[in-house]
Amino acid sequence: MIKVHDFHKSFGDKLVHKGVSFEVQKGECLGLIGGSGVGKSVILRSLIGLEKPDRGLIEIDGVIITGLNERELVDIRKKVAYIFQGGALFDSMTVFENLAYPIREHSKTNEAALTEKVLSQLQQFGLQGSEYVYPAQLSGGMQKRVGIARAMMMNPEFVLYDEPTAGLDPFNTKKIQELILHLKSTGVTSILVTHDMPTAMAVCDRLVFLLNGRIEAQGTLAEVKSESNPLIKKFIDGEAS
Repeated sequence: MIKVHDFHKSFGDKLVHKGVSFEVQKGECLGLIGGSGVGKSVILRSLIGLEKPDRGLIEIDGVIITGLNERELVDIRKKVAYIFQGGALFDSMTVFENLAYPIREHSKTNEAALTEKVLSQLQQFGLQGSEYVYPAQLSGGMQKRVGIARAMMMNPEFVLYDEPTAGLDPFNTKKIQELILHLKSTGVTSILVTHDMPTAMAVCDRLVFLLNGRIEAQGTLAEVKSESNPLIKKFIDGEAS
């Protein structure tokens, strides 16, 4: 379970969050939605300690991570996969080397077992045959799929998606949706930050709509759609950004 309680965050004079609270149950996919600049990604980065709240608590798997130092965050980060918007692949490494990297960094797996695991992961994510290709040689959609495949190499319990379908064509968007649904079916707990409402509707169990530093609405898609706030209606209907 993920819990965010009374989350406050400012950058200089700009107050981004004014007391945000929500929970994500085990196996659930929660969508964080709202216009540009409302701080969706700030919350996501805070869940792995890349940002620190000015006030409030963050709890992951029963551990309050607020205030933990870098060394203390290591065990939590092993449980949490962060899917960056651009894939965040190492350009100088092949696809195989990118997927092997987290295993080499965090385990003592021998090379034979490592190779077997990487090739199996590539097949599972529909990326077989790309192991010796460099990221620059891949389409944007394939880069994002490689990024997800790499993030899942350590079998995380939690997955944080930061705009995973941004800039993708409908075919690759559908592929990412299918991957998210597949991972959810395995019991992974996830948070999806997105402007892509069709994807949010396809994969999320509940939505949290952020506005002016607070949660304006949260609940199932039907519950959020029933809100009277016209900004929420416009956003869900694809008329706002």
